[in-house]
This record gives sequence, structure tokens and C-alpha cells, in this order.
Amino acid sequence: MTTMAHDPSTDKRDRRSIGARLLVPEFWASVTISVMWIAVLFVGIFGGNMVFSNPPDQTTIPSAIVVAIFAVIGTSAVAKRVFGRKSTE
Repeated sequence: MTTMAHDPSTDKRDRRSIGARLLVPEFWASVTISVMWIAVLFVGIFGGNMVFSNPPDQTTIPSAIVVAIFAVIGTSAVAKRVFGRKSTE
């Protein structure tokens, strides 16, 4: 029976602790954006409607639309701040 000698592995594993990996800004930006859209989902499912009434007319708008508008603004702000390109000037 023949045995082969193996060279030591040259792969370096990422030995950073879990705490160091949780301090990455991209992680928290992703969590923030996800939570914003989960809030839109829950408002869409469980939220009520906004009712505007004048004596002859009545307008009903789902409240999730307003929350979604703010989620779009928040998502773009967080994404631009964290995932935006860094200027090399």
C-alpha cells in the first residue's frame, strides 16, 4: 500500500471573530433595508386605510403606500451612503 505525503494547506481561513464580522457596515445596511421593507409588508397586511372625505366624495388610500414611499427614500439613502462608490480624488 502506498501513501502520499500531503503538503500543508495553503488556504487561509478567515479567523476573524464573530464580533469583528458583525461590525461590517454593509451587513447593517442590509439588515436596515430588510427591516424597512418588512415594515412595509406588515403595514400592508395589518394596517388600515387612510380615509379622506369631503361631503360629496370619499377617498381611500392604503397606508402601506405612504410607508412604502418612505421606505424607498430610506433605502436609497442607506444604499447610497453605505454601498456608494468611494471617491478617489
